[in-house]
Amino acid sequence: MDFKPCELATTIGMNGQDTPLISVLEEIQSRYRYLPREAMVLVSERMGVPLSQVYSVATFYNAFSLRPKGRHVVTVCMGTACHVRGSKRVLEQVEETLDIRPGETTPDRQFSLETVNCLGACALGPIMVIEGEYFGQMTPDKVEPGLDQYSNGGDEGENE
Repeated sequence: MDFKPCELATTIGMNGQDTPLISVLEEIQSRYRYLPREAMVLVSERMGVPLSQVYSVATFYNAFSLRPKGRHVVTVCMGTACHVRGSKRVLEQVEETLDIRPGETTPDRQFSLETVNCLGACALGPIMVIEGEYFGQMTPDKVEPGLDQYSNGGDEGENE
């Protein structure tokens, strides 16, 4: 989705300069799946907040991304329990299947890949999560069927 300054200007205009910066950034992130540079500049100008402060907030919180994210975020746990049960092989299979590395997004913006140190479900490890759905006891053979549920026509839980 391309950034549309008029939509953001309307949003800020409706909520006023008293709207918390984080709330405005959350709305932008939700709409575009990342924080476009142009949006942060506009937020700075319209809210009267230094651009350095907008960037500071955007880079401090893990929920914000400065690069476009895919429609579906795939997260692979690399914590100790998952690691000893084969999460590295699961991650390698996801990388091979999607042809991306952690922190990257597929060219069609369908998938982004992330790793985390722990998801808190160690008994189910290794774990892959897509859009909040946990896929436990993962093996490389289970990766493609899991991803297929979210590929193009198979948008589980997607309301767009």
